[in-house]
Amino acid sequence: MSHTVQSGAISSALYRAVWRWHFFAGLLILPFVVLIAVTGAIYLFKDEINDGLHGNLRIVAPQTVAQRAPSELVAKALEAHPGTLKGYAPPAAADRSAEVKILGADGLKDTIYVNPYSGQVLGSLWDGGAAGSPSMYLVRKLHSLQYVGWVAERVIEGVAGLMVLMTASGVYLWWPRGQAGGIVTVRGEPAKRVFWRDLHAVTGVFVSLFIVFLAMTGLPWSGYWGKHFYDFSYAVGMGMPDGYWDSYPVSTIPLKDTVDRAPWIIENQPTPLSKTATGVPAKLDDVVKTVDSLGVAPGYAISIPTKPDGVFTASVYPDDIRQERVVHLDQYSGKVLFDMGLNDIGVFGRVAEWGVSIHMGQAFGLANQLVLLVALIAMVLMAGSGVVMWWKRRPAGTLGAPRLPANAQIPKTLLGMAVVAGLFFPMVGISMLAFAAFELLSHGVRATRAA
Repeated sequence: MSHTVQSGAISSALYRAVWRWHFFAGLLILPFVVLIAVTGAIYLFKDEINDGLHGNLRIVAPQTVAQRAPSELVAKALEAHPGTLKGYAPPAAADRSAEVKILGADGLKDTIYVNPYSGQVLGSLWDGGAAGSPSMYLVRKLHSLQYVGWVAERVIEGVAGLMVLMTASGVYLWWPRGQAGGIVTVRGEPAKRVFWRDLHAVTGVFVSLFIVFLAMTGLPWSGYWGKHFYDFSYAVGMGMPDGYWDSYPVSTIPLKDTVDRAPWIIENQPTPLSKTATGVPAKLDDVVKTVDSLGVAPGYAISIPTKPDGVFTASVYPDDIRQERVVHLDQYSGKVLFDMGLNDIGVFGRVAEWGVSIHMGQAFGLANQLVLLVALIAMVLMAGSGVVMWWKRRPAGTLGAPRLPANAQIPKTLLGMAVVAGLFFPMVGISMLAFAAFELLSHGVRATRAA
């Protein structure tokens, strides 16, 4: 056999192996991709949706009179909804209500909306945290699969990694090999399978970089990959700078349990403690004045200390990520204990914050939202076209998976891919090793039958 023929056979075998893996991996993650894409597209516009659904609570008519003091607005909220004060968010703009977070006797935390000019309590919602409403909280939890517990962390990590490899394998399968069409244009008509093949492939190529970006920027919050990336960031000196916690005592409570959303690189770092645990707590009005004097961007929220040694914590995560800020103040003196902006965290932390800001459609305004919306719609289109393409090519009564030639070296190729993938995405490596084992077993069965 000539070298050319031999190379062609190997190339064909590799193509079929990649195609077969792409097919099975696609079937495996398809429902998750659709769920992530649809919920992600909705969450991109969470602020607009929240305003549309709850505008009567969130939006007020601007007035020329001065806004009432924070303590007065809190008193109005507590009068209408008795409980323990947990947080206060001053109006983010002249047409926005103040938000008071109260933990009720039933153990549930509600957000009470108060007109800052009149002191009128406008109503309340169950506190959805960073999502801003119960409905967007539901969307966020579905997007991250957090309703199924720790298993979701592994699943979402595997799906993200497989999306990256699906993109790479899809580009390999799309790569021009002398065909006249299907490169940047779609051939045929919807009744023909080639139309759905081209629609799937061409769409995938155009949005491939967006898919990889969205997958990678979601991984820092995953269970295994995210934890090790977090540890690596600190190990190489790109987490929080050394000495940041040396000047005051700290608690055992991580920052992520103190505020609605903490910067990724410090979310597991401890919340500081007040330097004393006795005295008269600082007035909320004075704390708000201090935070305003520091130039913290509008839209910030203040977490109220509930223990004698707790601290006030002001935090803001605006669309302009450069204004991200976390400030801790002593409960009694009201003095600043800790003031951290984006430039104070390590390089990997800043990269993660920029990544998630773009991922959520915040960094570049409406353009950011619309570009990602198109990419997410394309992902759903790819999933749908892949199903139609498969359905049209499958023989009746069979799965219709791409078949492998009788070549014993195919599983070795998959095994090599699994090892490489596993070094970076352990959950993907495990799934590919399982698939390689399945292929080896299938090959053995076929060989036995042939004998």
